[in-house]
Amino acid sequence: MAEKSTQPSEGRSRIERLRFSFSDLGIDALVVSNLPDILYLCGFSGSAGLLLVEHSRSTLFTDSRYTFQARAEVSEARVSIVKHGPLAAVGSALRAMRGRTRVGYAASHLTVEQKKLLEGYSGGRVRWVPDGNVVAKLRCVKDAGELSRMKGAALAISEVFGTTLPLIRPGVTELDLAAEIEYAMRQQGASGPAFETIVASGPRTAWAHARPTAKPFSKNELVLIDCGAILHAYCSDLTRTVFLGRPPKKVRKMYQAVLDAQEAAKQAIRPGVKAGDVDRAARVALKLYGMAAFFTHSLGHGLGLEVHEMPRLGRGVGTLLQEGMVITVEPGVYIEGLGGIRIEDDVVVTANGAVDLTTASREFFEL
Repeated sequence: MAEKSTQPSEGRSRIERLRFSFSDLGIDALVVSNLPDILYLCGFSGSAGLLLVEHSRSTLFTDSRYTFQARAEVSEARVSIVKHGPLAAVGSALRAMRGRTRVGYAASHLTVEQKKLLEGYSGGRVRWVPDGNVVAKLRCVKDAGELSRMKGAALAISEVFGTTLPLIRPGVTELDLAAEIEYAMRQQGASGPAFETIVASGPRTAWAHARPTAKPFSKNELVLIDCGAILHAYCSDLTRTVFLGRPPKKVRKMYQAVLDAQEAAKQAIRPGVKAGDVDRAARVALKLYGMAAFFTHSLGHGLGLEVHEMPRLGRGVGTLLQEGMVITVEPGVYIEGLGGIRIEDDVVVTANGAVDLTTASREFFEL
C-alpha cells in the first residue's frame, strides 16, 4: 500500500497537520519529547522541555531558565513555566483529563525511566500508544521556508570546502584541517558543525567514519573530508576526496566508479520511487567496475533539523520518495590498506527529479 502524502498544506500550522494523525493513531493527545521535534512544531530551541499536543490546545512545559526565550520563540502553543520539572507537569495535565485517555509517544525518544515517571504522575489513567514516528514523517517533507534554509546551509558548507582546499598539503595534520574547517563554518555564519568533522588520510580513508588524529598528511595519499554545518537550525552534509600527488590508475578508477554511482543514483531519484531502488542504482553502477563489494554502507539519509532523519536510502527500503524531501547521496568504495573514496551531496526531490543543493566541485583534485 502506498504511503499517504505528507506534503505540507498551505495555511495549516505544523501542529494542525499533526492533529490530523490523531484519528488514525486512535489517540487523544501526544507527548513530544524529542527536542528537534519540539523545535519543528512550536519553535522552541531550548535544551529542556516537553510539548503536550491535545485536540484543542498545545502546551510547552519548560523551566524558569527558559522563561524569556520560550515566550520569544514559541508559536502555536501555550508556554507553561514549571517548578518541579516538565515530566511532573505533563503527568498532572494528563491526570486532569476526563476519562481514560489514550496518549501517543515516540518510543524511540521517550526513555523507559521517563515513561515510568509519567505513568506515576498521571495516576495510571493513561493508555500509552506508540506514535509510529508521526512527527518524523511530517519532518520528511520540507516546506518552502525549510528548503530555503537548507539551500543556505548547503551553500555554506560548499564554500567551506572551497576555502579550505588550499590548506590540504603535506605536513598539515588531520586535526589541523578539521579545526580550520569548523572555523570556516563559523565564518560562513554557521552555529556549529552538524556532526564531528571527519578528516582521514592514507589507509585511514577506508574507515568510513574515521575521527581526525594528529597524523600529518603525506605525499601520494588520499584525503577524505566529510563535514556539515548548521545554519539557521538546518544541517548540511558534504563529502569530498582528494589526492596529494598524482594518483595511480587504480585510485583514478575508484574515483570514477564512485562518481558514476552517485550520478546513477541521482538519475533514479524522483517522487514515487522506492528509497531502496535508488540505493540499488548506485550498486549496479559500481558493479560495472567490479567494486560493488567495497560499498559497505547505505547510500544516504534524510537531512533537516538533524543530520540523520527519515528516509534512509538503503537496501530493500520501501519508503517512497516524495517531492520536498532532502536526502544525501553518498556512495563510497573502501579498500583495506589502500584507502577509501566517498562523494556526498545534498539533493532535494522535485517533480523533475533530484536537484543538487551542495555546489562544491566533484572534480578529483590532485594537490
